[in-house]
Amino acid sequence: MYIRFGYEIGIECPQPTPMMTYLSPAADTRGRILQEKGPVSTPVVAMEETSDVFGNTCLRLVAPKGAFSLVYDALVRDEAPAMPRAHGAAVSVEALPMGCMPFVTASRYCETDRFGTLAWKLFGDVPAGRARVEAICDYVRERLVFSYGYSTGLRTAMEAHVDRVGVCRDYAHLAVTLCRAMNMPARYVNGFVADTAADPQPAPMDFHAWFEVYLASGWHTFDAFRPDIATGRIAVARGRDAADIPLIQTFGSHELTTFKIWTRRESEGRLGRPHEDADVSLVSPWFSTRWARHLHERERGR
Repeated sequence: MYIRFGYEIGIECPQPTPMMTYLSPAADTRGRILQEKGPVSTPVVAMEETSDVFGNTCLRLVAPKGAFSLVYDALVRDEAPAMPRAHGAAVSVEALPMGCMPFVTASRYCETDRFGTLAWKLFGDVPAGRARVEAICDYVRERLVFSYGYSTGLRTAMEAHVDRVGVCRDYAHLAVTLCRAMNMPARYVNGFVADTAADPQPAPMDFHAWFEVYLASGWHTFDAFRPDIATGRIAVARGRDAADIPLIQTFGSHELTTFKIWTRRESEGRLGRPHEDADVSLVSPWFSTRWARHLHERERGR
């Protein structure tokens, strides 16, 4: 099985504006890519590929005055990550590699210092390691209510915990914060996720956020919002939280004009027909009967 994924992102700038993106597939994904087109810019500009302090691939460019867009389309093999339960033991702080230390302390959206007492009260009796991380995921999933209508760009883990609402980034931020509060290194991940055939999501496709925790055998994937998805993940960037890995960062003002994402399973291992899933831009108002029904049923169940 294969996954086709990509994006079309457009902005409008009042003047030439330096820009950096975190949109390229992560290095550990690139070996699975069978075909790719782009990123292609309109108009054409010079782009430099570089790496940040966490090893993420970034693009640097100068967006011209006026309309500017980036388009990318690719096909990868869908592979299930191995996550053997036998290797889910926790690692003591004194035995952690130095590369893990930035992921065990507070960051912009993950106020670890505000969760210590609560975290140990909730999960202190749960065996350390994978079982404790799964208990944290269960708690976050029960604590928060998901909806795009609750999305804000500046909500912290504590604010999500108090408000009890959010989107996937809030689920990831809260889970990361609780893990760190219990001395488990946790890092935020942004990327693409293909829906399962059994549970397709009613909202337009978007980037997805999940997290990874460092256990005895290395970094392991967890998702407090969509734990049912074992395959179909394509990591783009990893950081302490969303502040480290913005999808696009301009050093000057801009207006987002287009934001279309596609991620779907394919039976053929080649890019053939044009993609079909990106018919709705999340920038514009949209309506879905299925999404409206989903919200209604969710409210009735609260």
